[in-house]
Amino acid sequence: MYRAPVADITHSLLHVADLGRAIDEGRTGDLTRDLLDAILEEAARFAEGEIAPLSFSGEKTGARFSQGSVTMPAGWRDLYTRWRENGWNALTGPLDFGGQGLPTALSAAVCEMWNGASMAFGIGQTLTIGAVDAIATHGSDQLKDTYLAKLVSGEWMGTMNLTEPQAGSDLSDLRTRAERRDDGTYRIFGQKIYITFGEHDLTDNIVHLVLARLPDAPAGVKGISLFLVPKFLARDDGTPGARNDVVCHAIEHKLGIHASPTCTMIYGDGKGETGEAGAIGWLVGEENRGLACMFTMMNSARLYVGVQGLGVAEAAFQKALDYARERRQGRSTLLAKDRAEPTSVAQVPIIEHPDIALTLLRMKALVGAARAIVHNCAHALDRAEEEENKRWWAERANLMTPLAKSFPTDIGVEVASLGIQVHGGMGYVEETGAARLLRDARIAPIYEGTNGIQAIDLVSRKLSLSDGETVRAYLDELDAIAERTAAANREAFGETAARLREALGGLRETTDHLLELVRGGALSEALCAATAYQRQFALTAGACYLAKGALADSATDTRAVLARFMADNVLPEVEGLRRQVLFGAASLTGAREALN
Repeated sequence: MYRAPVADITHSLLHVADLGRAIDEGRTGDLTRDLLDAILEEAARFAEGEIAPLSFSGEKTGARFSQGSVTMPAGWRDLYTRWRENGWNALTGPLDFGGQGLPTALSAAVCEMWNGASMAFGIGQTLTIGAVDAIATHGSDQLKDTYLAKLVSGEWMGTMNLTEPQAGSDLSDLRTRAERRDDGTYRIFGQKIYITFGEHDLTDNIVHLVLARLPDAPAGVKGISLFLVPKFLARDDGTPGARNDVVCHAIEHKLGIHASPTCTMIYGDGKGETGEAGAIGWLVGEENRGLACMFTMMNSARLYVGVQGLGVAEAAFQKALDYARERRQGRSTLLAKDRAEPTSVAQVPIIEHPDIALTLLRMKALVGAARAIVHNCAHALDRAEEEENKRWWAERANLMTPLAKSFPTDIGVEVASLGIQVHGGMGYVEETGAARLLRDARIAPIYEGTNGIQAIDLVSRKLSLSDGETVRAYLDELDAIAERTAAANREAFGETAARLREALGGLRETTDHLLELVRGGALSEALCAATAYQRQFALTAGACYLAKGALADSATDTRAVLARFMADNVLPEVEGLRRQVLFGAASLTGAREALN
C-alpha cells in the first residue's frame, strides 16, 4: 500500500527548493513551518487512507460511458466530495474567491501524494488548478465572479480543450470555429479529442476552456481565441441552469488511467437546451490572443504532469522495495565486513542481491532528483508572483518548466518498468499492481506537449532567455553546490564533488554549443540534439540537488550516500549524452536513408 514520503518531501521543499528560507523571510503569506508540516501530514493521511484504497477498484472498473454520460467508479464521487470539502482544491486559489493563497510548491507536494495514491484520481484536479490560473489572469470580471469561486472550491471542475483529430501538437491546423453574437457571447462549433475529465459525475457542472477560431481570424496560431464554455449555463444565483450545446461523444479505451475519462467532445451539435445551435461561450482575454491565455493553463499543467510522473515513480519504488524485502530467492553474494566468503546457507530476500540493490537505489535516486527539480520549478513560479526580481524568477521558471515536465515523466516510466523487473514474473501479472503503474505512467511523457516538444522549447526558446544569462546563472548555482560538496569533505560523499564538476563542465560545453547554433540560425542542427541535451541537463541538475539535500542533513549520511550513488552510477550517463549533443547531428542526414 502507498505511503506518502512526507519526510523526503518536506526536506526537499525546505532545503533543496529553499522554501524554508522563503518562509523565514516572510515571503509565503500565512504559511509557516508548523503549518507546512500539518498540511503535509494531513495530505498523507488522506492519500493513504482515502484515495489509495479505491485505486485498485477504480482501475478495474474504470469510467463507464453511456449515451453522452460518464459514470465514475463506485465510491469516487464520495471520495472527490470529501477531498474538496477538506479544502484541497482551494489550496493555491486566489483569496478573493475563497482560495487559501498558498504556494504552488506546496500544491505540487500534495499533488504528488494524490498521484502516488492514484494517478487516475489526481489528474482531474490539476486541470481545474490550471483553469483557475487562466481565468484569474485573463478572464473578465463577469467570468471571475461567475465561475472562479466554484472552481476554486472544487464544486465545479475545469478542463482544457486543445486537441482535434487533425491538430494535435500543431494547433495552427485547428478548425473549431466561434461565431460572434450581439449580446457579447459566442457560439462554438467543432470537435475536440483526448479531453481529460471532459465528462463525469463528480461535480454538477464542468467548465471547459476551448480554443477556437473566428471567421475573420488570421491563419495559423495567431488566429486562435480562447473561450469559456460551461456544460450548464449558470443562473443568476450561481446554480447550474440550461444544458449547453456541448456533449461527450465517447471515451477512449486506454492503456492505463482507466478511471480517468478521456473524452471526445462535440460542440454545437444541436443537443443543448438553449434553443439555438452552437455551444454558448465567453471570450477569455482578447480575440486572436487565445494561445497566450492558454499557455497560462498549459504551463501550470506541464508542471503538474511532471508531478504525476513523480507520484507514480515513488509508488513504483515503494512497491518494488517492499517486494524485494519480502521475496526470498537464491543465496546471498553480498560480502559482510567481517567475512571473506559469501554465505550460501538459506534463501535470502532478493534485496541482498547486488543487481536488485543497484536497481532499487537507481529508482530511489531518480525519484529524489525528479522531486527536487519539480519543487525548484514550483518555487520559481511562486517567486515570480513577487514584485521583487519578478522577471528574473519568471525566466528561471520558464527555463525549468521543460525539465520539470519531461524528466519526472520519463523517470516515471523508467522507474515503473524497473519496478516490474524487481518483481520478476509477479510484476507482469495484475495481482501485484506493478503493471498498472507502468500503464498509468506511459501517458505522462506524451500529453501537455510531448517530451520531445519540451526539448524543442528548451533549446529553441529557453536557453536564449536574456541572451543566455538565465541559463548561465542557473549553472552558476549548480557549480556552487559542487563547490560546497567539495568543501564539506565528508567521507560519505566519496568523489561526488568531482563527478558533479565533470558533469557541469560538460553541460556548460553543450549549452554554449547549442546557443551558438541557435544564434547562428542552425536551428535544425540544434534540435537534433535537443532531447539528449534535455536529459543531460536534468540528470546533472538532479545530481546536484541530491548533493544539496545531503549538505543540509548533517545528522545522518543517508542522503550523502544516495547522492554518491547517483554521482557514481547514474551521472556517468551524461558523458554519452554530451557526445551525442556535440556530434550526433552530423550522422542524421545520411542515417535518414535507413528509414526508407
